[in-house]
Amino acid sequence: MHLGTTVGTRLERREAWEKVTGKAKYTADTTAAGMLYTSLVTSTVAHGKIVNIDTTEADHAAGVISILTGKRVSILSGALLEDRPPLAFEKVRYYGEPVAMVVALAPELAAAAARLIAVEYEPLPAVGTVEQALAPGAPLVHEKLGEYVVTAEDVSPEPGTNIASSCKIRKGDMAVGWGASEVVIERHFSLPASSHAAMETHCADCEIAADGTVTVTTASQSPYTVKKLLAKLFSLEESKVIVKVPLVGGGYGGKSTVELEILAYLASQAAGGRPVRVQFDREQELATTPGRMALEADVKLGATRDGLLQAAEYRFCLDTGAYSDIAPYMAKAMAVDCTGPYRLENVSCDSLCVYTNHNYCTAFRGFSHESFTFCIERALDELAKACGVDALEIRRKNAVGEGDTSPTQVRITRSNTGDLTACLNQLESMANWQEGDLVDIGDNKVRAKGLACLWKTPDPPSNASAGAVITFNSDGSLNLSTGVVEMGSGGQTSLVQMLADKLNMEASRIHVTLGVDTALAPEYYKTVASMTTYIAGRAVMQAADDLVRQLKERAAIALRSPVEDLECGGEKIYLRHLPEMAIGFQDLAFGVKYPDGNTVGGQVIGTGSFVVNHIGPLDPESGKGKAGTAWTVGAQMVEVEYDRTEHTYRLIRAATVMDVGRAIDPELTACLIRGGMSMGLSLASREMFHYSADCKNETTSLRTYKLLHFGQEPRYLVGFVETPQQDAPFGCRACSEHGIIGMPAALGNALSRAADVELNALPIQPENIWQAVRTQRGEKR
Repeated sequence: MHLGTTVGTRLERREAWEKVTGKAKYTADTTAAGMLYTSLVTSTVAHGKIVNIDTTEADHAAGVISILTGKRVSILSGALLEDRPPLAFEKVRYYGEPVAMVVALAPELAAAAARLIAVEYEPLPAVGTVEQALAPGAPLVHEKLGEYVVTAEDVSPEPGTNIASSCKIRKGDMAVGWGASEVVIERHFSLPASSHAAMETHCADCEIAADGTVTVTTASQSPYTVKKLLAKLFSLEESKVIVKVPLVGGGYGGKSTVELEILAYLASQAAGGRPVRVQFDREQELATTPGRMALEADVKLGATRDGLLQAAEYRFCLDTGAYSDIAPYMAKAMAVDCTGPYRLENVSCDSLCVYTNHNYCTAFRGFSHESFTFCIERALDELAKACGVDALEIRRKNAVGEGDTSPTQVRITRSNTGDLTACLNQLESMANWQEGDLVDIGDNKVRAKGLACLWKTPDPPSNASAGAVITFNSDGSLNLSTGVVEMGSGGQTSLVQMLADKLNMEASRIHVTLGVDTALAPEYYKTVASMTTYIAGRAVMQAADDLVRQLKERAAIALRSPVEDLECGGEKIYLRHLPEMAIGFQDLAFGVKYPDGNTVGGQVIGTGSFVVNHIGPLDPESGKGKAGTAWTVGAQMVEVEYDRTEHTYRLIRAATVMDVGRAIDPELTACLIRGGMSMGLSLASREMFHYSADCKNETTSLRTYKLLHFGQEPRYLVGFVETPQQDAPFGCRACSEHGIIGMPAALGNALSRAADVELNALPIQPENIWQAVRTQRGEKR
């Protein structure tokens, strides 16, 4: 009684029709009766003491219910280090930081009142670069850094400095490595901060009931974190904090932090518990919400003459901006994977998380890997050139494999890492690499190809967990409940697909609730790090096993058969050797009923849970330890057409071959990878925050913040290698983020080849290429 395999086939996403018809409801699409609205007053200086906030006129403005300032709500919060106030008090640390909040009867009334609030600042010297921040005697962004509460492992603030945290790797013997190196190159790289630019801006509603129950509806990737943090900050009973998340219109990590939810609670509290909405427009989204990290990096590589890597030294300085948020873990993630997917026995890495007076940063698709991969892959291309070795061949020669060790000295296996060499081999054919990486097409134009490899292990806390509950309907169909947020990645659909395959039944007979309600759904750590299919998937598989066990126990009574003789399939439990002897789910799910009407067994409810294991903190001196569950590896290529006269270029093709372990839905997986590739090319070619000399963000609208548009996209090619990850459901690997990781580096390598200059900063725009070419020509003269 085999229905065929569901895993490995295409399945229509559960929210597809709601989205394409416009019926899908997001946080701001539903308004409670009597809803109040807010408007924020934000800082007009990047660094300064708050001398006075005058709300006199605003207090008497039409429709105003309450005005809150940081002095009134002087609390601190933070994902790993409690350094950030929801409303600034004493001083501001970045341009656009919330200083005051108006609660009023209508959005326009709140905005009008906010314009009446006068804030007086005493300017302080602004720290605009990590070099300035690390210089002796630099102004301190946080003078009380030593007093902040650290809430997580592997976070190490350094009082009296601008270093929020640091992580170091020491593997092998650097003297031996440099001694064996016949070719050594050193390069500096610079990457700017940028925005997540999700289609849906941040929004959070809050209402406090008469009995003290707090209900928050929010566009968040982390509803259970919101629940716990609100309970902690405001001494609430956690059971009385309910967080609801409908569909989320894109997150990319930007909605994993807790920000607006705290403001929404404060606003509702100030308004006597009435429902209040805090929602950002696009300008506030760019100026006030946390964005993507900036990075300054130095890379030194040593190799034999034929390109075999011997030693590597890295220094990564992550610009976390005004507050740390999750950035200490991004600095750690860079250190953990600092070598890229390459065999290296002698490694030294220092990864610093540094405060500046820029907008603070948070998780972004790739979790720092898209940034530091640009640096190491550009450096590897320059090393290949110095050695006279083909760019693809140097990667194949040094590809990490079975028996090697990671920078943190974890032993590499095919199961925990996959097969990078197979990815490179497939990409070689897909990219037509034999044609050459530079082809003259006439009219002073060339076609150029660039390569990059990627790897990434997630960096969750050691207690990251998920739960799953499966219940029945009277017709035998199932309901699956998890805490997974649907934000465009199709996570809920993938879980349905895995469950259908596990139970050998039609996926259409398994129902999910796309929104998350923390009062009803079992807890899930966060919908981040591409870990849904692993953490939540393991919980779903365990719940399925529990469900089948109970069904078989009841069926054994009805069929008068030993449990071990029974199989599950087609919504039935049947005898393995006599399939026609069967009983349907609908006759088992609510108990087995005897002919005399007596019922035994009760409801069948399958439950499962999973917590990541065998990971923990790193050794502070060597970095030795296991930070993540497994790696995903891949190889990527970008092909451009470049005009050597105008220094303009056109994206022609982009290709990715990734070892996904097992593609649960190959079409959905390819779509996720293509989306990441597009995002990576947009970052690499045009996206950045422009800061003035006094650290004001000058890129606060989509007129000045540029994104890749339709019509500018290349042709995307995606291929898979499938080396199963043995501890993952169906052998699948994390891959939702990974399409972005190597794209900036591959573009940088293609354009560096085309223009015959080193392009070691992002974004790569025609004027930057022109400037690099002009500088190089000047050096040659």
